[in-house]
Amino acid sequence: MTDSIRHLSIHIDRTRDDVYAFASNPENLPAWALGLGGSIVREGDEWVASDAPMGRVTVAFVPPNDLGVLDHDVTLPDGEVFNNPLRVITDGTGSLVVFTLRRPAGATDAEFERDAEMVTADLARLKELLESA
Repeated sequence: MTDSIRHLSIHIDRTRDDVYAFASNPENLPAWALGLGGSIVREGDEWVASDAPMGRVTVAFVPPNDLGVLDHDVTLPDGEVFNNPLRVITDGTGSLVVFTLRRPAGATDAEFERDAEMVTADLARLKELLESA
């Protein structure tokens, strides 16, 4: 259903490889994905953000690839898993970063809009970081 997903994107004036290299490194997440809190550490095979607003969450990216795919699962403290499709696509001499936001079950229109605003802000921070480097 089109009202259950939203594709959010931003152009970044850096190559797909540059954007992918930065965004695929979990250690960089706190700099641009504020919903995961201010720090993330590796614990065994997991990346853990213990100070996320919703509590301790784990983040698991798909294996490294040459396709610009940065899909990742975020597991909340209660065990609920959110799959987050994320792509970096060549766009001229730069890149287009596309995040597919899915409406959680039971989320109101206002909650879905708030989530979209948060992701849009995260993408803007990613752009700012990469274009100022």
